[in-house]
Amino acid sequence: MHDDRPPAGCATRTMWRFEDGHGEEAVDRLAEEVPVAIHVDGDAFAVMMASPMDIEDFARGFALTESLVSSMDDIVGIAVDEFLEGIVVHLTTAEGAPASKKNARQIPGRSGCGICGTRELEDVVRQPPRIDGGPTITAVTIQRALDALRSRQPVNAFTGSVHAAAWVRDDGGIVLVREDVGRHNALDKLIGAMAVAGIDASGGFALITSRASYEMVTKAATAGIAMVVAISAPTALAVQLANSCGVTLAGFARPGRFNVYSWPERIR
Repeated sequence: MHDDRPPAGCATRTMWRFEDGHGEEAVDRLAEEVPVAIHVDGDAFAVMMASPMDIEDFARGFALTESLVSSMDDIVGIAVDEFLEGIVVHLTTAEGAPASKKNARQIPGRSGCGICGTRELEDVVRQPPRIDGGPTITAVTIQRALDALRSRQPVNAFTGSVHAAAWVRDDGGIVLVREDVGRHNALDKLIGAMAVAGIDASGGFALITSRASYEMVTKAATAGIAMVVAISAPTALAVQLANSCGVTLAGFARPGRFNVYSWPERIR
């Protein structure tokens, strides 16, 4: 039997469609967006607008890419509470973990914002550890992943309005995909899911359906990802960071073409 129910993270709403001067009532498919508050060791740390699925992956990835923890071993507990107003994630870290309240976000983060609420410039401009090694792949591998990604995005297929981040093996096979209304959130969810699955970040690349901002490269490099392929453009600062920390950054990845802005020797 065909299931017409929307996938998790989606909703339907009544709207009025106007075309050629005439309007009619219809139902549209929309992505859900909720505030997600992250509490670390009992202290409020950040509030982000996100899609309400894969929340534990999001919390783990956020903790890793914000350097609140060094590894999954530093996370000793995650509890998720859902309310009408939104979601609260309670993250408990091990004694001695890097989590520090001095970096607490003071204002909410929008779904399109990775660093909103950060108070000091030195907390924004972080230099991730330099990545050595990494995969060597072919251009055909990237095209294979691009071709396969569309069928792995159920929320975007339903709404046409969310981002995806995928982990791709060095043969082009897609291992994991996470979706979110925010591109940074989608990448955090992917990194969290990779950590749970024990995936070696040096053995493949991240494919993202958004532009490659400075913050996206920072998150990837912090997680040890040596290659990021973006469907849209990189920023100049993202390219500068990728060059300095050893990340291969490709952009404008479309059928039959892509540009490489840093460390092209990993692509043959």
